[in-house]
Formats: sequence, structure tokens, C-alpha cells
Amino acid sequence: MLKVNDHISIEDWELTEQFVRASGPGGQNVNKVASAVELRFEAERSPALSDAVKRRLKRLAGRRWTKEGAVIIQCDETRHQARNRDIARERLVALIRSALEVPKRRVATKPTLGSKKRRLKAKKVRGEVKALRGSVDPE
Repeated sequence: MLKVNDHISIEDWELTEQFVRASGPGGQNVNKVASAVELRFEAERSPALSDAVKRRLKRLAGRRWTKEGAVIIQCDETRHQARNRDIARERLVALIRSALEVPKRRVATKPTLGSKKRRLKAKKVRGEVKALRGSVDPE
């Protein structure tokens, strides 16, 4: 079981781990040992997450979200399989925690009178600078 916070924990049946050969450091050993981990979380079928959290998770996951509704996290940072497994689980928990945060609604505002006046004044000054760049009178 993977604990996300006090209220949400992910059951073992929702997670699938697959170990594959990694690229990167390791020398000849990298060709023999499957140290990279591919963690698959069945997010769409998860009873622990609400629909709103699933929608935000899908948006945050991006390309890591599959058509079947799973999130795939890959990690091949270290030479150690166990450490890569822990890193992948930490990344999944961080992704879910960020999906749990409800984004603040944007309140539409209008520019103040002072900011409008400053903008128009800056435009006028800029226009005058450009007007002075014109052709020079021969006299």
C-alpha cells in the first residue's frame, strides 16, 4: 500500500511494476541487469481518487497518461533497482499530491485608471521617439 496523505492511500492492485534494462552509467553491468523501473498506476479505475482529482491528474500527467487511463512513471536514475523503485513511487505520490490541490479561481479584474494613463503616456512618448527618426531636412 502506498500512502499519499492521511485520507488517500493506493492499494497494491492499482500498482504494477516492471523492471527493464536501463541506459546510462553502469558499464557492462547495464547490459545484464534490469535496474530501471516502469511504475504503472491504474488511475482511472482507482476508488481512492475522486473524479475531479482524476481530471487534474490527467492534465498534470500529460504524455504519461495512457489511453487506458493509467499513469506510467519511468525511472532509471541510479544503478540500484530498489532505489529506482523508491524514486518512481515518490514521483507518483508527488504527482497525486499536486493533483489534490484545487487551483484558485481567477477573478477577472479591470486595469486601474492610473495604469491606463501610464500606458497611454508611454505609447505617446514611444510614438514621438519614432516620429523623430524620420528623414532629416537638408537646411
